[in-house]
Amino acid sequence: MRMAKGLLGLLMVLPLLASAEEIGQVSTVFKFVGPNDRIVVEAFDDPKVEGVTCYLSRAKTGGVKGGLGLAEDRAEASIACRQVGPINFKGELKDGEEVFKERTSLVFKTMQVVRFLDKKRNTLVYLVYSDRLIEGSPQNAVTAIPILPWASAH
Repeated sequence: MRMAKGLLGLLMVLPLLASAEEIGQVSTVFKFVGPNDRIVVEAFDDPKVEGVTCYLSRAKTGGVKGGLGLAEDRAEASIACRQVGPINFKGELKDGEEVFKERTSLVFKTMQVVRFLDKKRNTLVYLVYSDRLIEGSPQNAVTAIPILPWASAH
């Protein structure tokens, strides 16, 4: 009981991260057994910035290991974030704050998106990169959104 309360408390203090919605995918390599290798396009809304949606494209490994969730996906990813409505902040923004994280191997590798606020240029900057427990990857992609007034529809 004490352990369950501790786990529940830990989950409550973890920051809320966005979850991705798959928009589509294309097959890149045919596999005789298991799913094909593919590129997946996903979308997620920034949990602390209303009016911003980010789109990620990334490789997903197929085959038997990929089908079972045991394969390690490649580190490459692309990101494009866009203003999709009026921008409203739902709390204080911290530079380098993680807004999205997804496992890309069974245990040791993750892909994550962090956000920065460039106050001088009034712009939100999003960075996607992959890290590994032992050795990360310098491969990354960045996108920026100027914070602009949103024209209301009449």
